[in-house]
Amino acid sequence: MGHSPKFTVRLAASADDIRAAQALRYEVFVAELGGNGPMVDHDARLERDQYDPFFEHLMLFDAEACVGVYRLLSSDAMPKIGRYYSEDEFDLGPLKASGRRLLELGRSCVHKSYRGGAALMHLWQGLSGYIAKNDVDILFGVASFHGTDVDALAHPLSHLHHRFLAPPELRVTATGEAAVAMDQLAEEQTDARRALLETPQLIKAYLRMGGMVGQGAWVDHAFNTVDVCMVLDMARINQKQAALYQRAPR
Repeated sequence: MGHSPKFTVRLAASADDIRAAQALRYEVFVAELGGNGPMVDHDARLERDQYDPFFEHLMLFDAEACVGVYRLLSSDAMPKIGRYYSEDEFDLGPLKASGRRLLELGRSCVHKSYRGGAALMHLWQGLSGYIAKNDVDILFGVASFHGTDVDALAHPLSHLHHRFLAPPELRVTATGEAAVAMDQLAEEQTDARRALLETPQLIKAYLRMGGMVGQGAWVDHAFNTVDVCMVLDMARINQKQAALYQRAPR
């Protein structure tokens, strides 16, 4: 970066803000990771979809530049669309039947120049404030492994299934022709060290917080990913880890 960042976190408040979020998503999901989609604008370098107008966009800025983003949909706002984004890939029946206040997280990304530092901490601090303000009970959303070769991801997917599978009352399930089993290997065949090394940092951060995974994964060829559905029950989270995101990062 070459400078000391001056971070602020806030919800998008204008069309220009949302465009800035879509531009960052393009750089990460399309230019960097090879994703695509029917509404991706390659000329304008914007990653967008039909859900954007209905979601809130939590944005991390360094001065005026958008360097991080989360897309949020609460259970109060979901009826405006009639479904969650994750329902393209997962049956969310257990969560929707729980009667608890839900918040879907998605399109999370940080500019490559800001990874490994305080940026994600600041973004999660903003998310923590949103959760507290809106009395959210359960967080959930799709998290991704890069690439679509399920065999190559056998160790991390199997490790997640055997060690972090959500209980039945919170267990969403991958659906459709793109759904694949996560237990590619038996537990005794799974190399836990390798699995952790091959698991994206964001997924590991969710796990440290007490996150769990649904049943099965979903192969998204358009985005060049294998997706799992993460679920975090706020009543069961790791309080020590949560405290890291409830105070201002240095």
